[in-house]
Amino acid sequence: MITKGKLAQIHIAKAQLGLSDEEYRAILARTAGVSSAKELTNRTVGGVMFEFRRLGFEPKPAKKAGRKAPNPPATRQAEMGKVEALLAEAGRAWAYADGMAKNMFKVDRVDFLDDSQLHKLLQALIIDAKRQGRYPDDLA
Repeated sequence: MITKGKLAQIHIAKAQLGLSDEEYRAILARTAGVSSAKELTNRTVGGVMFEFRRLGFEPKPAKKAGRKAPNPPATRQAEMGKVEALLAEAGRAWAYADGMAKNMFKVDRVDFLDDSQLHKLLQALIIDAKRQGRYPDDLA
């Protein structure tokens, strides 16, 4: 039996391709030897999805997790930009910086930090980047 996610993806492909029920069941029978998607196994689902892609199905990319970047006032945009750059370099989302703000200052989001707190958070990110070898010492 396949997961609910794979089953949903099969039905999305059927709808996107505009297949009738007879055409859909013919594809299942031809590619996996089953009459219903519920009968598919983890081994046979790949063949069905390959056939749907061959027929023109294009799965939509997964929605990117995370939240929008903060929109700071002009006086703090430079430091917030540095925070964003350090997060991007490390492959981390804004939720990581929010977690740091919560741990360091008991503030829920980076947006709500005052200037000195934001500066300390930036310093902590720079220290982390240096430890990971992502920040050259001559820029500090």
